[in-house]
Amino acid sequence: MSVYKKWLESIDKRDAEIFIDAHHEDYQFVRHQSGTTMNKSEIADMMRGMMANDDVVVKETRCLYENDDVLVMHSIVNFPDGTSEAIIQFSELKDGKIIKTETGATLISK
Repeated sequence: MSVYKKWLESIDKRDAEIFIDAHHEDYQFVRHQSGTTMNKSEIADMMRGMMANDDVVVKETRCLYENDDVLVMHSIVNFPDGTSEAIIQFSELKDGKIIKTETGATLISK
């Protein structure tokens, strides 16, 4: 199964454990807004909370490109505070799992 399909399954089922399993043990999420990074444990905690919150809705997800080395996706995310963002995600892959993610987000005005 492609990494994208695993990621999408986790979103569709709202199953954080499927999401977490799709990530390499050395995973790093680059947070450009704050200049910080998050590791797999930190992203796991965040995703468990997000997937447990029905007010977080990921929609219109599509895979723009995937091979053995990279995955590029785009989606719309609605957040509990009422905001929505268009998010593009670039992930590096290693051993069939996501090892590094960088995103760009654009606030969608209503």
